[in-house]
Amino acid sequence: MSSASRTAQRSWRTIRQESAGTFARDFKDAFVENRVLTYASAVAYRCLVATFPLILLGLALLGAFGLQSTWTNSIRPAVDPHVEKPVARAIDFSVQQVLSHRSTGLLVFAALWLLWNFSFAVLTIMEALNQIHRVEDRRSLALRLGTAVALGAVVGILLVLAILTMSAAPLINGSALHLAFGIGRWVVAPALLMLIVTVLIRFGPAERPDTEWASVGSTLVVLVWLVATGVFVWWISVANYKSATGNLTVLVTISIYVFVTSAIFLLGAQLDELLRKRVSSQA
Repeated sequence: MSSASRTAQRSWRTIRQESAGTFARDFKDAFVENRVLTYASAVAYRCLVATFPLILLGLALLGAFGLQSTWTNSIRPAVDPHVEKPVARAIDFSVQQVLSHRSTGLLVFAALWLLWNFSFAVLTIMEALNQIHRVEDRRSLALRLGTAVALGAVVGILLVLAILTMSAAPLINGSALHLAFGIGRWVVAPALLMLIVTVLIRFGPAERPDTEWASVGSTLVVLVWLVATGVFVWWISVANYKSATGNLTVLVTISIYVFVTSAIFLLGAQLDELLRKRVSSQA
């Protein structure tokens, strides 16, 4: 049996041995004491700002790889019914400009802008994880910044790969390949997200926790994120953007989704740390 499997078994056994009320109370106390919502808000702000370069980079990559049909056949038909025709034409014109230019400068600009925001988001995550693990960060400023930039780059690359996997896989020609990639993307994309969570939890804090303790929380993060994403995609698909109220509702929904995603990650890290302490105390 693998180390991760043994850890998961010990974790669930610890939860079962304690009353739900006791475990929930301790989790809530740690949640409040470590200011998880405050850190989640800061991370969500940076992620919201990073949405713009992420979209720009995604479109630029679609153009660079000759995947303009992703916009024409998949994304645009989903957007057009929800907005007024002048707005739809303006959006399409802007997107076509990005897709057709295939500019290296645009790719570099979007990548650097995205890296800037992700690096600040990772710095906040590093501080939050240090708080959760109760460790003092004695790393030099240069080392912390270097770690944040490196992790920001890794997160950005894996996130873009996950998005491209979800958007481009259904366009693979051939009935067998189309079916295989269409189903496989629902395995590959969550695996990439799991890798993002594991890398951040493993290399973000000043003291690196055991890899095996990044399992239960990571699984919880990805599962809840998939549910939240499903709800978000459903809402976006049925929302009416043709009124001022509809536009504001969409902006609020996006903000809530990004905040929930950030909070889920930190809650997963807090759950792992609480389980680690409980199992260690029983050893």
